[in-house]
Amino acid sequence: MTWWHNAVVYQIYPRSFADSDGDGVGDLPGIVSRLDYLAGLGVDVVWLSPIFTSPMEDNGYDVADYDNVDPLFGTNGDLDALIDGSHRRGMKLVLDMVLNHTSSQHPWFIDSRSKSSVKRDWYYWRPARPGFTPGTPGAEPTNWAAFFGGRAWEYDPESGEYYLHLFAPGQPDLNWDNPDVRQELFAMMRRYVDRGVDGFRFDVVNMVSKTLPLADGPAAPDGLCYDPSLVADGPRIHEFLADMNREVGISQRDLFSVGEMVMVDVEKARVYTDPGNRELGMVISFDHMGLDQDPAGLKWDLRPYRLADLKHVLAHWQDGLAGVGWNCLYLENHDQPRSVSRFGDDSPQYRVASAKTLATTLHLLGGTPFIYQGEEIGMTNAGFTDLEQYRDVESLNFAHAALGAGLPEPAVLASLGAKSRDNARTPMCWDGSASAGFSEGTPWLPVNANHGDINAASDIADPDSVYHHYRKLIALRHEVPVVTNGHFELLLGDDERIFAYTRTSDDATLLVVANWCSQPTTWPDGLPDVTNATLVLGTHPVTGNGRELAGELAAWESRVLLL
Repeated sequence: MTWWHNAVVYQIYPRSFADSDGDGVGDLPGIVSRLDYLAGLGVDVVWLSPIFTSPMEDNGYDVADYDNVDPLFGTNGDLDALIDGSHRRGMKLVLDMVLNHTSSQHPWFIDSRSKSSVKRDWYYWRPARPGFTPGTPGAEPTNWAAFFGGRAWEYDPESGEYYLHLFAPGQPDLNWDNPDVRQELFAMMRRYVDRGVDGFRFDVVNMVSKTLPLADGPAAPDGLCYDPSLVADGPRIHEFLADMNREVGISQRDLFSVGEMVMVDVEKARVYTDPGNRELGMVISFDHMGLDQDPAGLKWDLRPYRLADLKHVLAHWQDGLAGVGWNCLYLENHDQPRSVSRFGDDSPQYRVASAKTLATTLHLLGGTPFIYQGEEIGMTNAGFTDLEQYRDVESLNFAHAALGAGLPEPAVLASLGAKSRDNARTPMCWDGSASAGFSEGTPWLPVNANHGDINAASDIADPDSVYHHYRKLIALRHEVPVVTNGHFELLLGDDERIFAYTRTSDDATLLVVANWCSQPTTWPDGLPDVTNATLVLGTHPVTGNGRELAGELAAWESRVLLL
C-alpha cells in the first residue's frame, strides 16, 4: 500500500474555479483563497488542470511553455504559494502534464517548421501522399481523423509538408521516438518535483508511442479512419513510461501518478499499474463513460444507459485490478458532463439524494476516488439553450459539422446539453450572487442558472447537504481500513434498481446497498443478513422512526452497513 491508496483527489479546472482579479477567468490566487474550503472537505490531493502558458485553443491542453504559468492564471510565484498553502493544510498538489502534444505556438514546433532544423524530428512531419499535390483534398499522409473532428493532418505551406495533430490543429503531436524529446520533457518534470509538486496526471499518455511507419487504417464511409487503436498503446509505450518513471523519480520519490488512457482495457491497465513494472500508479479508463452512447457511433449519439451494464463494467475493473493494480474511481471530470444529470436524477425532488447515492456507490469501491469541482455540492449540467453559449472546441466542431450535414438544431442542442464538456466547465458555484461568487466580472462561461439554489455556501450551511455527505464519505475512507483494503464482491449484478456490493477484509465486512432509481423499492432478496449490522452512513434517516435496516429503500436512498 502507498499513501495515495487511502487518499481522495479533488480536481480543479483553474479557469472555472475562483477568479481573484475580476477578469472573468479563474486563477491561482483564486484557488489559494479557497484552500480552506478544500481542507474542510477533507481531501488529500488537489489536481490542477493545465496552468502553463498557452494560446488556449483547448483551454490549456495546448502548451506553449511548460516552465511558466500562463499570465491568465497568475505567475510562477502564485504557483509556489499554492504548493506551500496546500502543504501547510496537509494536502498534496498534482499538476496536469500534456506530453503527447504541444501548442503550435511552442518554440519547439515553430523551430521544427524548418526542414533544416534539429527539431524537425521532434514532431511528425510527412510529405503529401504519393501522386497528390500538397495541400489538396486527399493528399494527407494517412486517412486518420482527429479526435476533435476533421482530419488529423494539417498542411504547412511554409515547409511544404503536413504535421500530425490527433486533436486540434493547434496541438501538434510530439515524436517520443526521438530521445531528445523525452529527455527535455523528463527534465521539465523534475524541475517541478524539485519545487514541491507531489505528482502528475498525464493527459492521453498511452498515445505517446505510435506504430511506425504511420499508415492508413480502415476507412469509414467518409473515407476517414476513426479507429483509436492505431494511435494508442504503441510498441514502445511500456519502455517510454518506465523511462519516465525512472528519470522523473515517480516510484523512487513515491509521487502520485495517474495516466489518462484511450482504449485501455483491464488487462492493459493491470500491466500499466503493476507496481513491479514501475510505470504508473493508476489509469483513467473510459469503459463506463461510453455506456450512454450508441456503440456504433460517437459520444454525441445518445442512448439511455443500463444500470446493470454500469455495474458489470465497474465490477470488471474492480476484479481485474485486484491484488496487482489500482483503480481510479470517477463519474465526472473536465471532459465529462455532470454525473447527477447523467447517471442520477437532477430534478429538484431527487437531485440531493441521487448525488449522495452516486457518491456513496463510487467512493466505497476499491481504488482512489476523484471528485471534480462542484460534484461535492451536486452541480448539474449547464442547461444551455443556445449554441452561442458554448465555448468548447470539441463541442463547437461537432455542432458545425452536424448542422452542416443537415442534423436539426434541436437534436444538436440535445446532444450538447447531455454530453458537452462545457457542462463541467461552467464556473464553480460558491454562492447565490449574480456571478455565483466566482468573479466580480463577467464569467468567461455563463454560470448555471440554478446557482441560487445549488452553491457551496448553501451546502455548507445545511448539515444534510451533498457537501456534508462527501465529508462523511471521505472521513469513512480515512478511518475504516476495509474501505481501502477490502475485497470487492458485486451483488445482484443484473438488478436494474439496486447497486449493491460488499467490501471484505480479515476483520470486517462492509455492505453497500443503493437504490439507483426515482421510485421507492423493497429491500431485495439475495443480500447478506443485516440483523446484527450497524448503519455507518446513510442518505436517509433509518433509526428513530421505526424503520428496519432491511426496510424499504426510498428513491435514491443508499445505506452503508458494517456487518
